[in-house]
Amino acid sequence: MSVVENQSLSGGCQCGAVRYRVTGKTDYPHLCHCRMCQKASGNFFLPLIGTEKKDFEWTRGEPTWFHSSKPVRRAFCNVCGTPLAFDTVGDTVISFTHGSLDDVGAVTPVEQSGVEGRVSFYDKLFSLPETVSNRDDLPGGTSDVSSTNCQHPDHDTTNWPEGHR
Repeated sequence: MSVVENQSLSGGCQCGAVRYRVTGKTDYPHLCHCRMCQKASGNFFLPLIGTEKKDFEWTRGEPTWFHSSKPVRRAFCNVCGTPLAFDTVGDTVISFTHGSLDDVGAVTPVEQSGVEGRVSFYDKLFSLPETVSNRDDLPGGTSDVSSTNCQHPDHDTTNWPEGHR
């Protein structure tokens, strides 16, 4: 297992209503392919990183929790819907979503779990053609997206939103 000692990490939801900080070690960064994680993330898999609950704190707002099963609850922002955490009730560890980190590249996944649910075309994803999105399908293209962006920046802020929402 990959353990990162005493790394300070921050992250949060897309709109900035819910933010968190990790001040201790992280453990078991992985991609979960189980069907429940697919549904919870709306994706082919859900990247998760574990840390001790004592080293994890919500620094702005509070997430909404959904029990996806009796022993497991999942945190998400009730404003923008961003999946934020996976918590096994009664455990000392909480797992937060890798993609919600401010610096997504700070931790590297070490394993894939729940592979029985992995989609059949997963191994072909990296051979697909690649393009840079110019969003010419939207009125105003990328300039309109940039000028009206309500996404929280990838760092902690004192005040948010700054005129958005």
